[in-house]
Amino acid sequence: MAKGYCGKIVHVDLDEHKIWIEKPDESFYRYHLGGSSLNLSYLLEKMAPGIDPLSPGNVLAFSVGVFTGAQVSGLSRLTVTARSPLTGAIGDAQCGGYFPAKLKSAGFDAVIVYGKSPSPVYLWIDQGKVELKSGEHLWGKSTGDSEALIRKECGDDAIDVLQIGPGGEKMVRFAAIMNMCNRAAGRTGMGAVMGSKNLKAIAVRGTAKVEVADPEALKEVVKWGAATIKTSGIQGFGKYGTASEVAKGQTIGGLPTENFNSGVFDEWKALDGETLYDTMLRGADEGKQSSQGRETCFSCIVRCKRVVELDDEEQSLDPIYGGPEYESIAGLGTYCRIGDLKAVSKANELCNQYGLDTISCGATIAWSMECFEAGKLTTADTGGMQIRFGDAAVMLELVEKIGNREGFGDILSEGSAAASKKLGIGEDFLITSKGQEAPAHMTQVKRGLALNYAVNPYGSDHMSCDHDLAYTEESYDAFKTRYQSIGLTSPTPARTLDANKVEFVRKTQHFHAMMDSACLCHFVWGPSWQLYDSEQMVKMMKAITGWDLTLEELMKVGERRVNMMRIFNAREGITAESDKLPEKFFKPLCGGVTDGVSVNRGEFESAVKEYYQQNGWDTETGVPTSTTLRRLDLEWLI
Repeated sequence: MAKGYCGKIVHVDLDEHKIWIEKPDESFYRYHLGGSSLNLSYLLEKMAPGIDPLSPGNVLAFSVGVFTGAQVSGLSRLTVTARSPLTGAIGDAQCGGYFPAKLKSAGFDAVIVYGKSPSPVYLWIDQGKVELKSGEHLWGKSTGDSEALIRKECGDDAIDVLQIGPGGEKMVRFAAIMNMCNRAAGRTGMGAVMGSKNLKAIAVRGTAKVEVADPEALKEVVKWGAATIKTSGIQGFGKYGTASEVAKGQTIGGLPTENFNSGVFDEWKALDGETLYDTMLRGADEGKQSSQGRETCFSCIVRCKRVVELDDEEQSLDPIYGGPEYESIAGLGTYCRIGDLKAVSKANELCNQYGLDTISCGATIAWSMECFEAGKLTTADTGGMQIRFGDAAVMLELVEKIGNREGFGDILSEGSAAASKKLGIGEDFLITSKGQEAPAHMTQVKRGLALNYAVNPYGSDHMSCDHDLAYTEESYDAFKTRYQSIGLTSPTPARTLDANKVEFVRKTQHFHAMMDSACLCHFVWGPSWQLYDSEQMVKMMKAITGWDLTLEELMKVGERRVNMMRIFNAREGITAESDKLPEKFFKPLCGGVTDGVSVNRGEFESAVKEYYQQNGWDTETGVPTSTTLRRLDLEWLI
């Protein structure tokens, strides 16, 4: 066995309350690296086509990568995979924190869950021992209360808890899975799948150190990162977090406002990262933001996670629930035309308490606001609520109603696409691809994302490829060496969608897919502005595992993962006709530097065909061909 990974995978049959340990061989780990690719192998093998996402037959897989737990920045990530109850397609979500490294320290690389428990339970993994414990006393409790009770019951405040909140229990279709009460595996509704199985949490205690093949070589990688961060683009993330993207989005006309009707927001400054840092970050009133207001993940020097705290007559905020990231600020703020940072932070806290994806939650509320403003919804539909843009109190009330599946919130808890279909209204107001709401990076401004949102197997997602602005002629020189290492040599303007842009989307998609299999943080490892480059990645991987991995081999893992997802979708009847954008993205934006800008339909449709061709897929169905599957060592899927 190589170093780095444990070589043990936990299987849990909730129907029978049976647990067994699998010990795959080394080739299995080198083929998948872990994470998303590893999870997919079990879904494709163990699940029959046509399984309802919220039925016991859905397989729910959690895994880390072969590098998780080594003491290097950006290695403590977990991937969760199942069939999505939000989209019906493959579901996939990632989170950071300390839980991923703790799972490895407890002796396991993955947990694969089948069936449904007759009553609520949680899985307790303690230094290599695994058991199911009753979770009935935890059901209905917030993430903060559940975490405290589990730690007390297990007698250790240092254990880490991965869990669902009431939103997952009630199977809100965009429910998240939380750890540390503020790190979310948020997208595609994996929390609803966990709730459908009556699995409240996975609690882990592990103290073993991950053994690596070459500790001295690994130290050199760590030293390189410590020296490079001083001049890296990631440094600003440390101080202001992802909230710094508010100002950037406003500048380029790409700050999604009023449910994507505009790319600019007059009140943007009230929500910006600097404002958050100066006013609400924990320790702001004492000038101690850097020491108190920033959290990190296991062994990471970036420290990008926000922690807010507030206790005044208007609003109170508990620091246990962290603070809003850019996507949360946009989804719960600018999407809804709300410029109240306190209200947005409170909504973020509520989402973390209930276990809800802030992107889909905010976007679904914004959709309902536009429907109400247009007269498509009335107070008779909403239970008396006037759901208007800019109303922070209504936004907060709807978050709670969604988390509890109460009143009009029960309809919104299905997601905006399903709510639109159920009510027979507002299809033109949707911002969904494959049924998943778009994140806060606008396709009208970044045309590569227009393609990516449409073709990505699990719906619109901003972390599935690089963004256009890094591949323009103005930016290319700064990232030239990094992009050349994966064969990208022809930068193009952000608002083009030609064959070169398609190649950019495709190759960076494979890179990001590899990172989600290796379980690497996209903010620390990546093709462009991140801290570490691909050369350091190869060195790090060899130092940990002892394998002579090449960048080409790593990219192949990512390409395999994308193809595995397409095959999963194809067997569920999800093919080319689902690779679409919502109509709203083809309509001109209003205001600011992007006034009148929209996605060109003909250019987009040509790009989709070009993308299929470049991938070696059938150009009519978008399904990988047998030739492509053989090239990627995926004969077992033909």
